[in-house]
Parts: sequence; structure tokens; C-alpha cells
Amino acid sequence: MFQRRDSAQGKAEFVCIEDLVPGDHLLRQVEKHIKFSFIYERTKELYSDIGRPCLDVVVLFKMMLIGYLYGIRSERRLEQEIKVNVGYRWFLGLGLTDAVPDHSTISQNRRRRFKGSHIFQEIFDEIVCQAIESGLVGGDQLFTDSTHLKASANRNRREVVEIEQSPRDYLEDLERAVSEEREAHGQEPLKENRSKGSGKRPIKKSLTDPESGYICRERKGEGFYYLNHVTTDGRHNIITDVHVTPGNVHDSVPYLERLDYQIENFSFVVSGVSLDAGYNTAAICKGLSERGLFGVIPHVRTRRKGLKIQKRHFKYIEKEDVYLCPAGQQLRYRTTNRAGSSEYVSDPNVCCQCPRLRECTESHNKVRVITRHVWQKYREQIRRNILTSYGQYLRQKRRETVERSFADAKELHGLRYARYRGLKSVTEQCLMTAIAMNIKKVARHLCYFILSSLKNLFLIPKCRQYFRFQAT
Repeated sequence: MFQRRDSAQGKAEFVCIEDLVPGDHLLRQVEKHIKFSFIYERTKELYSDIGRPCLDVVVLFKMMLIGYLYGIRSERRLEQEIKVNVGYRWFLGLGLTDAVPDHSTISQNRRRRFKGSHIFQEIFDEIVCQAIESGLVGGDQLFTDSTHLKASANRNRREVVEIEQSPRDYLEDLERAVSEEREAHGQEPLKENRSKGSGKRPIKKSLTDPESGYICRERKGEGFYYLNHVTTDGRHNIITDVHVTPGNVHDSVPYLERLDYQIENFSFVVSGVSLDAGYNTAAICKGLSERGLFGVIPHVRTRRKGLKIQKRHFKYIEKEDVYLCPAGQQLRYRTTNRAGSSEYVSDPNVCCQCPRLRECTESHNKVRVITRHVWQKYREQIRRNILTSYGQYLRQKRRETVERSFADAKELHGLRYARYRGLKSVTEQCLMTAIAMNIKKVARHLCYFILSSLKNLFLIPKCRQYFRFQAT
């Protein structure tokens, strides 16, 4: 029967806010399984002992957490959403008529009180520790990759400046290995490199956000970006490390340092790691081998245009320290440069008589040069790891873990663009996004485990239907 419902906005009702929030609401799960009391001890030193009472720091953090959980990018909008959302009010401990803290409270605390501190990194580490205590983190399989985060900067407002290149940590070991390689072949050691890789190089610097990095890569766009390096655990895809660098920093630069940080900070016993092809450098392969880790890094073949005979067609004979070409000629050692590449050259008198000369080299002196890094054996070990069944498992698992975390962070939590400017502020955004994602996973997994155990206790069908729970 057709009917019309009268408006009831002005009707007074006696309700309890506890009854208005559904039992399976995400924020109820978070409140039940996540402990926020540690924030008081971590932030106590940031507040003064005198003056007006401050806003409860846990309430402040929960407000920020709501914004990152539900992808609310604006703090002004976050304040408005909390005013009208009963679930948000319940999570913050506010009544239906209580005043919501002003949005400027969040921004001013971030700009003033939390500036220069490591509070967001400490909160992130504590959430990871809670996940470890709950059995959601194994620490034996780690997957690392990086994703570009578009900076809040106009790519046309830029200038070209020269910066000092910071020396790499592995340069001393590389110089030692080069000296040993040259000495083994009866050559004089190279002259001392005074610059140690700290020469100047020109870069494009943003006038809007000077700490961002300019990139121009295929399928990555052109402009100023930040690079978010993320490591996830293989058990339940919990994020265990977040590190932000300018977009023009190579993926492999901070990896080994961040890996050691996780092993030391969380006492991980790592057995296998899987990385993207961008991490396939000789220094990374050597670092993994020295740490006794089973590394899996895809190999990208480089092809010389116009040549059918590539480097992979040459076979290296370790006992004789020579390369054997497809025609049977031996390429012998010539020298080792400062970059760590040993050169093996062919005999031009033999090459000029080879019928496949044009398919092998385009040099005027009819010489084919093959380079081999002094740490090539570590790269070959990594390549052999990929061929094993465990290596294939780790390679496939990386796509299901860290790649999925990037998709969720960008689509659900607003990490496609940088909200703020400056490396510290962007790092805060990435850490808070990772905290929200970890809290969400921990709460839902623990709730699922509890309900699964309860379902096994009841045999009555009606009870089974009552405790039905679908994990997302």
C-alpha cells in the first residue's frame, strides 16, 4: 500500500552511542585488538609540564588515523566527517553533543610539536611489534620494492644546480677488490681516487619543493617525485619498513641499510628476500651473500642493437679465466677499471677471418670486448636462486604482497600524491599510511581468528549462521 513518511529530524530520542555502532565495524575491531596506550609514554617529553591542558594525544592520533584509514585527505573535511559520523565519534570517545577538536589542532601539532621528532617512526615500529606479538609477522621472508609518489610541485618551476655526490658505502670494498684483481693479473694498482665518487653533477631542482627529485622515465611520467621504499612480511603482508627518498635516488642505495635496521630492530631471522629488478646490482648481490640470505632478484637482459651475438652467448671458463665465443675463440683478460669491470678482448687477427664478424661486433679494429664485474659471482648466485622452486615461490609471492600493498595504499588510502612538501612531511604521510594499513590488517586478522575458533565450538546450525564472518 502506498504511503508517505513524515520527517523526524526534530524528534527527540534517548539513545546510547554504543548501540548505534555495528558490532562488526572496523573501528570496533581496531579498538579491541590495538593498544594505543604506548603513545602517552612516547609523546610525554614533547609536552610541557605547565600551561593549559592539551588535547588527549591518543585522541589526536586517532583523528589522524581515521583520515588515513578512510582516505580523507583534507583535515578540514576530516573534522566535518567526525561531526556527522557516529562511528568516528565512538572511536574517539566523544558523545553525540561533544565538540569535535578543530582541524588546526592536527596541523599545528604536526608543524610545531612533532617537527624534528621521530614519533611517527616510533609509532610505526610499535604497531609492527604488536603484530609480531600476535603472530602475524614471521620475519623470515621479506619483500621489498619502491613506488613513485608525485610531489606537490610544478615541474615547470625548476632550475639546474650542481650538487655534491655522496660516496657509496661499498666503494672501499670495491677498490680493494679491483686492486686484488689487477694484482692477480700482474698489473699495477690504480692511482688513489681522491674524490671517492663525490664529484659534482647537474640536476633539476624544484623551486616549489626543493627536496623532491626530478625523473623522466617511461611509464613513470615526467616531473618531481618522491620514492617510497616499502618492505612487507610474507606471512600476512604486514609492512615492516618504510623509507622515503627523492625520486632521483636509485632503488638500491638505501636497501642494505634498511634491511639491517629491520633485522636489528625487530630481531628478524631472515632466510629469503625477493626484490625488484631495479635492485639487481653487484653491491646488493654481494651484501645479501655476505649476510647469508637467499636472494631472488630478476635479471634484465640488455641487448646491443644490431648484433645477433650477445654477451649471453659467450661462456666464461673460470679455471682459465677466459671467455669462449660461439666460434671457439678465447677472449683473454686485458684490464680492470675503477668501476670494477674486467675487460676480456678477442684477437683481431682471428676475428677478421670469422664469417659471423658483422653479427658480433661493429668496432673498426674488429675486436669484441666482454666485461665482467669483480663481484660477478654473487650475481650469478642470485640468478641460480631464481631457477630453484623456492626462488620461484618467492618471486611470485612478492607480486602478491608488496605490489598489492602499493595498490591498496594508492587506491584506498590516498598515497598517489604527496599531501605535504618536504622530505620529513612526506615521510610522515607514508608512515601514517603504513600504520593505518597495518592496524587494519592486524584488527581484521585477529577478529577473524577469534570468530573462526568460536564457530568450531558451536555445532548448532543457527549458531553457525550467527557467527558467520567473511574476511576482506
